[in-house]
Amino acid sequence: MLHRIALSAIAAPKRIITAAILVMIGAAVFGVPVAKSLSSGGFQDPTSESAHAAHLLADKFGQSDMQLLFTVTAPDGAKSAQARATGMDILSRVDGAPHVMSVVSPWTAPPAAAADLISKDGKSGLIVVGIGGGENDAQKYAKALSDTVTADVLPKHDGVTVLAGGSAMVYSQINDQTQRDLLLMESIAIPLSFLVLVWVFGGLLAAALPMAVGALAIVGSMSVLRLITLSTDVSIFALNLSTAMGLALAIDYTLLIISRYRDELATGSSREQALIRTMATAGRTVLFSATTVALSMAAMVLFPMYFLKSFAYAGIATVGFAALAAIIVTPAAIVLMGPRLDAFDIRRLARRALRRPEPVPKPVEQLFWYRSTKVVMRRAIPIGLVGVTLLLLLGAPFLGVKWGFPDDRVLPSSASAHQVGDDLRSSFADNTDTAVTVVIPDANGLTPGDIERYAAQLSRVTDVSTVTAPTGTFAAGKMVGPPAAATGMTDGSAFLTVGSTAPLFSDASEAQLVGLHQVAGPGDRAVEMTGVAQVNRDSVDAITSRLPIVLGAIAVITFVLLYLLTGSLVLPLKALVLNVLSLTAAFGALVWIFQDGHLGALGTTSTGTIVANMPVLLFCIAFGLSMDYEVFLVSRIREYWLESGRTRADNDESVALGLARTGRVITAAALVMSITFAALIAAQVAFMRMFGVGLTLAVLVDATLVRMILVPAFMHVLGRWNWWAPKPLVWLHDRIGISESGSPAEPSAQSVAAR
Repeated sequence: MLHRIALSAIAAPKRIITAAILVMIGAAVFGVPVAKSLSSGGFQDPTSESAHAAHLLADKFGQSDMQLLFTVTAPDGAKSAQARATGMDILSRVDGAPHVMSVVSPWTAPPAAAADLISKDGKSGLIVVGIGGGENDAQKYAKALSDTVTADVLPKHDGVTVLAGGSAMVYSQINDQTQRDLLLMESIAIPLSFLVLVWVFGGLLAAALPMAVGALAIVGSMSVLRLITLSTDVSIFALNLSTAMGLALAIDYTLLIISRYRDELATGSSREQALIRTMATAGRTVLFSATTVALSMAAMVLFPMYFLKSFAYAGIATVGFAALAAIIVTPAAIVLMGPRLDAFDIRRLARRALRRPEPVPKPVEQLFWYRSTKVVMRRAIPIGLVGVTLLLLLGAPFLGVKWGFPDDRVLPSSASAHQVGDDLRSSFADNTDTAVTVVIPDANGLTPGDIERYAAQLSRVTDVSTVTAPTGTFAAGKMVGPPAAATGMTDGSAFLTVGSTAPLFSDASEAQLVGLHQVAGPGDRAVEMTGVAQVNRDSVDAITSRLPIVLGAIAVITFVLLYLLTGSLVLPLKALVLNVLSLTAAFGALVWIFQDGHLGALGTTSTGTIVANMPVLLFCIAFGLSMDYEVFLVSRIREYWLESGRTRADNDESVALGLARTGRVITAAALVMSITFAALIAAQVAFMRMFGVGLTLAVLVDATLVRMILVPAFMHVLGRWNWWAPKPLVWLHDRIGISESGSPAEPSAQSVAAR
């Protein structure tokens, strides 16, 4: 297939380029508007206890777990005529609006409930609006209501400050902010990447080629995402991955192909022969690498949250388009440009301006990567131990990770939802985010006494402030007042609201959940709980329970693919160990910075927790990218190994030659890839900034410390055992293995190593 692609590129390059341009235009027209069809939710497990309880609340009681909050702050206080007029004006716009399920305010609620809706200093009143539609649609309805209040209410009431917040508004503002962040990221990554490519590739035309391939990969993945939205939910954050990874992988793959093409030309091959040889070697590596990366990301579809599934969709689509564009468009462009591939060489112009001589080609033994690899292998054990110890120390903070659910604090402090959240935590006695709602699906036959006894027992659990039941409000095991609005019993079901003083995501909050679940349901009936704390617990459980399957699938996929490439059982094991090691520094940095609050949390608000989805997401993506470089390097090392006498000395020489030929390519690719991922750090949504930091560190550590130091150290220590496999697997690889040379694997290659 690759041979035919090369021949087609030689025969009809203009047709291929024209077809690619038409595909890009069509994909852009269809795919670019995809942001309007995406959602900012997807963090909850839709099969969990909390999700089921939330559905029951919505269906039977008209209660929503998605809220739109308005804080009304007046100079004379929340009870002033000015504040009341503003509040009632907001209520007139909100009450009865489509998708509004409930409205509570300090000016319309009973006195006991109204007191909890006024801030401790008496300046602000809180309007609580329950919005239907779940985490996907509630954000749209909340934004429409907020815009109405901003346009129709605020101009009439000078001196009164109204801020919109709540979970529904958090999702809405995350959605808007992500679209702005995407444009900012592109404006940073594209020009910086192009400047680096100009220096790495030499010519302006050669540097423009990977940018064009990247653009095709990005708009192609957007088209795929839009198609997927027609049948299921897709997270808007997948767009960030499509843009960053599309550009990064396009540069990786194009750089590999062009570098190999230039190497073949340097050996005296004609342009046609060089291109055919390049596609049979580097083209094969690109396809193999893309398959490995895509399958690593595909494992995320095993999680129930569509946030993680969306990254799998985006990752697979982006990798697929980047690889296809690289092996189809790149050879056609090489043929079309011909000698002009190196035109407008900025480096040559710079040398002329500085009156420096043209560089003289050096023997491979004099190249930096060859000499540095030899140095590492001469001191393999001490250097390897120092490298492994350093990575483990950098990863140590991850041992203290604490999981949390994303709330308003993922937004910048200038966002109204963040400001409202801060007010709730500091100025109001009752923070609805800490409350736990207990649903009794089957309450038929229960007496008021049964529910009262259950509520009294719940109120005795540590850090429970009050329990509001259909028959009354309880505290410390005693009834202290009548029932409030946040409770109910209808249609054979009932629900209670448990007020909590335990900080969210703390050990006390988790202990309280355990205590609440240990209280037997009224009449031994089953109960279900929801609320932010329970949602977080369910989400973490959904991830941890499936993590062994996901990690096992990634390990098996990686092992099998590397065995097919190398014919060895040792190299795949080495790759798994080193790839995991390469991620330790990134994981440790996430906890040290974003959970523990060091480095000013890089401009974000530290909550003392890490969103559970992020390390999983980082692992799957970064592990796949690590395999990208592993394939680049090992495939070239194996090429030299098969051409050698396969002694221990030949193993070391193959490693040194492989690094000498790929070291510059891998380093340059990692530099450009790190730029595209570092652009995510400019995002104003905290966990995307966290994502950018993690991926940038993972790529840089993998391409430098791991790929250039630990790999040669390990391969030197293992010697000829690197290429070992039992005889049955040697026989199998001889028949189905993948050869970098483009010809069938030599039958005795691994047999010799095994002996």
